[in-house]
Amino acid sequence: MLGRLDRSRLPKHVAVLADGNRRWARANAPGEPLVAGYRAGAAKLKEFVEWCDEAGIEVVTLWVLSTDNLQRSSDEELGPLLDVIRQLVEDLAATKRWPVQAVGALDLLPEDIAESLRKADADTDGIRGMHVNVACSYGGRHELRDAIRSLLRSKAAQGETLETVADTLDINEISGHLYTKGQPDPDLIIRTSGEQRLSGFLLWQSAHSEFYFCEALWPDFRRTDFVRALRSFTQRERRFGR
Repeated sequence: MLGRLDRSRLPKHVAVLADGNRRWARANAPGEPLVAGYRAGAAKLKEFVEWCDEAGIEVVTLWVLSTDNLQRSSDEELGPLLDVIRQLVEDLAATKRWPVQAVGALDLLPEDIAESLRKADADTDGIRGMHVNVACSYGGRHELRDAIRSLLRSKAAQGETLETVADTLDINEISGHLYTKGQPDPDLIIRTSGEQRLSGFLLWQSAHSEFYFCEALWPDFRRTDFVRALRSFTQRERRFGR
């Protein structure tokens, strides 16, 4: 199926909001803890990374936990979810096929989880291959806050005043302080489970992204659905705001 697509028109960066794991668990594993859905979702994310690699995608971003999830979820639900995320990241890094980078406000996570994510990042640094971002403890507003903080610290270290920064600040300077600095912005953002909103995902980077919404709950997302998303993308005329 992938072979029938125009490879020259495929996206370089694909991001996914893997939504619907809890609903999948309630429908397909009644009586079991919700972690059953998270495990099924993590297994699908591994498949998704393989599909992206096969398609020649250069960057893939997986949103696995939002800052809102951290605030709203109970400890009983959050603990098992974090364990699933840790195992997912460790498994991706263990392949030694891709650089795996955690993007998000890691300081909000339990230290052992944050350290595991940092280790996967360090262990795969320098590997040549498709770049895999795992957005964990990620929120678009948190990212913009952290980018501005980083930029202001950098300017202060150069001896610039706040007034000078306000007068001379360039858009590209903000981009250089995002979690995904140095990476191309997402060309295609996929969201599953029938929801049609970004929920704060990649607020800055998605300014010119194309969106594809799929009704399937994430664990039910198929290779066929992925190919349909790519086909839809190749058939669109991208104007980048022009």
